[in-house]
This record gives sequence, C-alpha cells and structure tokens, in this order.
Amino acid sequence: MQINFLKYRKLYYTFSGILILVSVFSLIIYRLNFGVDFTGGTQMQLAFNGDRISNEKVQEMLSDLKLGNLSLQQVGDKELILEMENINEDTHQKILDKLGGSVEEESFESVGPVIGKELQKKTWIFAILVLIAIIFFIAFAFRRASKPISSWQYGVVAALVAFFHDILIPLGIFSLLGKVFGVAVTIPIVVGLLTILGYSVHDTIVVFDRIRENILRNRDSSFEEIVNKSLRQTLIRSINTSLTSLIVLLAMFFFGGETLKYFTLVLILGITTGTYSSIFIASPILVTWLNRRKKI
Repeated sequence: MQINFLKYRKLYYTFSGILILVSVFSLIIYRLNFGVDFTGGTQMQLAFNGDRISNEKVQEMLSDLKLGNLSLQQVGDKELILEMENINEDTHQKILDKLGGSVEEESFESVGPVIGKELQKKTWIFAILVLIAIIFFIAFAFRRASKPISSWQYGVVAALVAFFHDILIPLGIFSLLGKVFGVAVTIPIVVGLLTILGYSVHDTIVVFDRIRENILRNRDSSFEEIVNKSLRQTLIRSINTSLTSLIVLLAMFFFGGETLKYFTLVLILGITTGTYSSIFIASPILVTWLNRRKKI
C-alpha cells in the first residue's frame, strides 16, 4: 500500500500552525533572555572547592556590593555562573574576597552594552542574508524544473519554512526556558540556530531534488502524484539521517556536561522540527500553492 502524504496536509498545517502560534505568543510575552554576549555585562564562572553554597547564600554574601540584577545559574554540582552589570576590577576582586577560599574562578568575561547591541544587529543581518542566498541558490539549481512550479518558489518555500517553522519553534521553547529556568540565549545557541537553518534547508532540498528528477522523468504524471512519489522515495533516508544525528546529540546532551548542554538542545529541537517540516510541510505547501494558483 502506497502512502498518500498529501491527503492529510491540512492536519499537518494545523499542527504546525498551533506550534508556531504558541511560539510567537511565548516570544511576545516572555521574550528571549539574552545573555551578556548580547546585552552587555559581566559573567563569572566559579567552581566550589568543597560543598556548593546555595544560591540564596551567595546572594546574601554579595548583597552589600550592589551588583544590580544579579543572576545565578547552577552548572553541575560544583559550579556556578554569575551574570550582572558591568563591574570594574575592584568589584571583581571584592566578589572573590566575599566568597573566600571556597571558590576558584574558572572564567571572567565582560562585554560592553554597545558591543552587545551591535552583535544582536549583526546576527539578524547575517540570518536575513543567509535566507536571501538560499532563495537565489535554490532558484538557480531548480531552473530546469520550472513547471508547473516556478524555480524561485522552491527557494521561497524552503527558506520561509526553515525560518518560520524550524527556527521560530526552538526560539519559542527557549523563551519559555528563559522564563522558567533562567536559560540565557548566548552565542553558542545562536550558532546552533544558524546550523539548524542550514540543516533544515538541506533536508528540504533532498526532497525537492527528487521532485525535480521525477518531474523530468514523469512528465505525464500530475504534480501531486510526483510529490507523493518523491516523499515516499526520500522518507527512509530523511528519517535515518536525522536519527543518526539525534542519537549523537542526545548522548552529548545527557553526558556531555553543562557547557554544551543548551547548544546541543537547540540542535535536537531544530533537527526534529526540520525533519518534520521537510516531509510534512515544505513539499505539501508546493502542492497547495499550485492548487491555489489554478483557482485564481
């Protein structure tokens, strides 16, 4: 029995639409909790020599230093990350003195607010340029398969699905994590999101490429039949590729330590949503697009 992937495409759209709406509302209400990389400030990572002091006790010990909005994040059993407004070297040493010999400083990072805002701006510019480059690249690659769908439409669908589905949903999840657990969006997480963008588009292109080949070979078949056939031919490959990646990433998430934990999590979320969208969203959208155009 041959699977008809396109039969339930309205159900796929509804499911993804709900996830996207929830993500958008989360981003509007809670926003993203940007780390000092983007907002400016100071970050200290400390390792406790003996028993770890509670966050409440650390707050109490440092209360007279007037550090502003001090954020504490536990890393494993023995480490603690402190995030605060920019401090001078005198305050830096006072923090270490207050905590006494119970801690060792593992890292100290200070970023000015101007640099942080500039980094945010450049990140958005870079993401937009990547999307534009993807559209032009796919339009050029699919120029021989311009009927019944124009070559540029493949690029637009791949880029928009990758951004608004595979990037927006992980961002919504991270806004919730930031609100509930204080997880900050840092440079490694942004790198992970950009990696997802490339991975998602690659997965979609695999399906689109098979559609292009089948259009050239089966000129008598309808576009919907060709898309269904292409999805059946690429389904196992897409799932196997994603599963092998996810197995490694899950191992890193659970056993790789705190440093790479959230970078790994964003990749897990992105690969999962990317695999789903390449099969159940991107290709069905091409069929829906064509059907709507015929009705006009």
